[in-house]
Amino acid sequence: MSVKLSAVILTKNEEDKISRCIASVKWADEVLVIDDESTDKTREIAENLGARVVVRPLNGDFAGQRNFGFQQAQGDWVLQMDADEMAAGKLKNEIEKSLTDNCPYSAFIIKRKEFFLGHFMQYGGWYIDELKLFRRGACKYAHSVHERPQVIGSIGRIDADIEHYPFNSIFQYIERQNRYTSLEAEALFKEKGIVKIKEIKYNLWIKPLKLFFKLYFKKKGYKDGFYGLVYAILNSFRHFLRWAKYWEIVNNNHASPPPRRPSATSEVSKEFC
Repeated sequence: MSVKLSAVILTKNEEDKISRCIASVKWADEVLVIDDESTDKTREIAENLGARVVVRPLNGDFAGQRNFGFQQAQGDWVLQMDADEMAAGKLKNEIEKSLTDNCPYSAFIIKRKEFFLGHFMQYGGWYIDELKLFRRGACKYAHSVHERPQVIGSIGRIDADIEHYPFNSIFQYIERQNRYTSLEAEALFKEKGIVKIKEIKYNLWIKPLKLFFKLYFKKKGYKDGFYGLVYAILNSFRHFLRWAKYWEIVNNNHASPPPRRPSATSEVSKEFC
């Protein structure tokens, strides 16, 4: 492969996962770790494995962190990774075949295999396409929490997988989602401000049920057995938790009207309590 590839990995206290991730991309011309001020041995382990480590606080902005990784990378192409991912199987060979000097694409879709408690989640909508490989300078991420790549140019596909091992236990899932849903609720409030109580009720009561139906029945999550059932319930609860925290932020930020002067604002205020 005549072009150069940088594998860029985002980390935050990933000492139990970073070794496996780096080992899976050691064939890249550069392994670059963008670390969110880890307090464990993540940076030490990464450096001992030959990775270049740059420390930068995340500050709740995943898009900014990934864009910073693009800027720091020295390769012609960037493979975006998280510490809980692995470049699996034939991915190395397929990337090497695709990244030629006359490659017509600016980015590539790679299939991501989701694992929950060690089980490959083949159904439930978890085995998905993701944009993971980019020509440097042809992509920028937007949205702080659920960051999305914006690509200039055409997009190809690589017939190989990245494996994703996000959680070692249900405790870890709940702990991580507690942090993520707080960031998401804050982003939601910044984007929407104070919405009608009808929308909040819908997202607290109806949407989690519809999401469970979609994941477990429509997307056939039931074919993954108890793994599919538990994962569908957890992800439905995740949506509820995000909106419950948004509702809490609304309550904390909603100004109280002056006493003895009832208004439309005061009526709205009562609905949120």
